[in-house]
Amino acid sequence: MDLMEVTEQARLRREEAAARLRALADALASNNEVEFEREGLRFKVRVPDEVDFTLEIEIGDDERELEIELKW
Repeated sequence: MDLMEVTEQARLRREEAAARLRALADALASNNEVEFEREGLRFKVRVPDEVDFTLEIEIGDDERELEIELKW
């Protein structure tokens, strides 16, 4: 199977970023798939009952980064 990758970057208010994270968390908690819609295309990603979770925090002089990764 070929790799398919969809990347989205946007500048959001902190509250809006939190709302998007909550929506993703709610979808993960209540369904076995997560649905995304981008540019008129709908993607459904099946998520198993167990996933590998990684949380990474980077703190530099000018920038901070919080990265959350789920793999299965």
